[in-house]
Amino acid sequence: MNLTELPYRTMAIVRGTDRDAALRAVLTLAEEGVTATEVSLTTPGALWVIEQARRELGPHVTLGAGTVLTCEDAVRAADAGASFLVTPGLGRDPGHGTWPELPVLMGALTPSEVITATERGALAVKLFPASLGGPGYLKALRDPFPTVPFVPVGGIDTASALAHLAAGAVAVGVGSPLVGDAASGGDLDALRERVARWRTALTEEIAA
Repeated sequence: MNLTELPYRTMAIVRGTDRDAALRAVLTLAEEGVTATEVSLTTPGALWVIEQARRELGPHVTLGAGTVLTCEDAVRAADAGASFLVTPGLGRDPGHGTWPELPVLMGALTPSEVITATERGALAVKLFPASLGGPGYLKALRDPFPTVPFVPVGGIDTASALAHLAAGAVAVGVGSPLVGDAASGGDLDALRERVARWRTALTEEIAA
């Protein structure tokens, strides 16, 4: 999983209240070119969503499970077809016990947590909540951690996505500003329109 090669340097975060709507949102995102998606395990039927999306989209789509809190969560997500895992914080060492051998984006905020995440073999540090410190905080972290790949998550809209990428993020994770209410039964045409606006803004900036 190469985060720098994600379309639009973006990982969509699907979190909703209806499993069928969440699946439709994942598939619509993929149709519109956002092929890296995290399905939060707080979504009812999230494992079913991952399993069905994997069947529909095939083995090469970057499809992960988010809000992974336990080894049991991780194993079930892997069995459902997740190709990566995302945690909101550090929790138990993923190298211990029955954690599957999948890339993990580990949630961290402080320098000490960043060190722990890298020691545990995180693919990247999910800087969460990114809205707490903003791009300036990421830039400050990049000074002592220049080689750590950071993926800011939490409060990321178009403007903050561009600012965090400019500050050195390898990618950004975005939920409601992109997905909206699509994962809870909202309008899929509105989702397509949001993706189109996001794609235009991010593509122009990355190409600049």
